[in-house]
Amino acid sequence: MKLRFMAPALPVFILHPSALILPSPMFQTLRSRLVKGERVVVCGIGRVFHTNFVQCIGVTGGFHGVWIDQEHCGLTMRELEVACVTCRAAGLDSFVRIAPTSYAVVTQCLEAGAGGIMAAMVKNAAETEQIVQWAKFAPRGTRGLNNGGVDGRFGNMSAKDFCETANRESLVIIQIETAQAVEEAEAIAAVDGVDMLFIGPFDLSQAMGVTGDFFHPKCLAAIDKVAAACKKAGKKWAALTTTPEHCEMLLEKGCSLITPASDMRIVNAGIKAIKDNFPQVFARK
Repeated sequence: MKLRFMAPALPVFILHPSALILPSPMFQTLRSRLVKGERVVVCGIGRVFHTNFVQCIGVTGGFHGVWIDQEHCGLTMRELEVACVTCRAAGLDSFVRIAPTSYAVVTQCLEAGAGGIMAAMVKNAAETEQIVQWAKFAPRGTRGLNNGGVDGRFGNMSAKDFCETANRESLVIIQIETAQAVEEAEAIAAVDGVDMLFIGPFDLSQAMGVTGDFFHPKCLAAIDKVAAACKKAGKKWAALTTTPEHCEMLLEKGCSLITPASDMRIVNAGIKAIKDNFPQVFARK
């Protein structure tokens, strides 16, 4: 992706004027949808991020939100702000996947306008508690108070209202991707402030020693264990899905938030569809 520059290191994106405003009262967050019992569909982005790509996801309909991958990809904070504001302009909520290593990254993502964070590769309840501490203001957590970001309406909320609103509305999602996390799923789900557990099937299958075999009994048992842990704690669970059959299995087991697509999957599926639809052009001689 090529970026145009007005000044060094300041990417310029062309946005609809509506992207410059904060969410309207009609905007539905992922959290509000989940609380109402809706099934939520989200798309992962990161490698081919562009404002037009995000807006395409919004205008084509069907998706309720986007999660932005900062574990495997690396948007700058300025680009992340643009990604979040573009999501809002397209009627999409957002959360950011991060490595569970930095307090500053957690608060920067929330202040950039993301609806929440998703911590990858969390292994136990102690690590989960640390993530919650970073994401929540007192009395629940230790997040530093600065209401100058998007979530503080650029300083136009009182400190009290800001803290109460952020603590109530910001999503905290914990990815379950290791054998240890599966074993400790009940303790992880029970941590106050965790909204949802998210099953990462690729890393989970690798951790179970059956890389890529998403229907292996070990993987299915792990999903059941996570689902049971969430049910006991009164929490939701989510997953990335790999095939229609895999998706159906997850939904039957009670998955509330499903990711059937990522930017690269959409690009590759589009290229394949073009080749399939125009064999006379792509046929080998």
